[in-house]
Amino acid sequence: MGEKMKAVTDAEFEQTVLKSDKPVLVDFWAEWCGPCRQVSPILEELNGEHSDKLTFLKMNVDENPVTPSNYRVTGIPTINVYVNGELARSIVGAKPKAALLKELAEFTA
Repeated sequence: MGEKMKAVTDAEFEQTVLKSDKPVLVDFWAEWCGPCRQVSPILEELNGEHSDKLTFLKMNVDENPVTPSNYRVTGIPTINVYVNGELARSIVGAKPKAALLKELAEFTA
């Protein structure tokens, strides 16, 4: 089983994500979202395998409405990767591990 991903809030987002010195993956999710529950264990597995190169965080969109709306997150799960304060990749919807690895290859290589 993967390592538990830490949660990030609207208040911490700029400091924790945008000012990070390594790429940060943020999983935008909600309790009631079935596909979010499917993708969560995969991301925790990836966190265990790639946390040296990529910081893995999750944000509950119900508890933190500001950041998702700033980044136009309209569907969840949305997985965004931020590099040097910029949105570098956005993956919408639940994907199998192989597809996520392919999408994230440039950040985990």
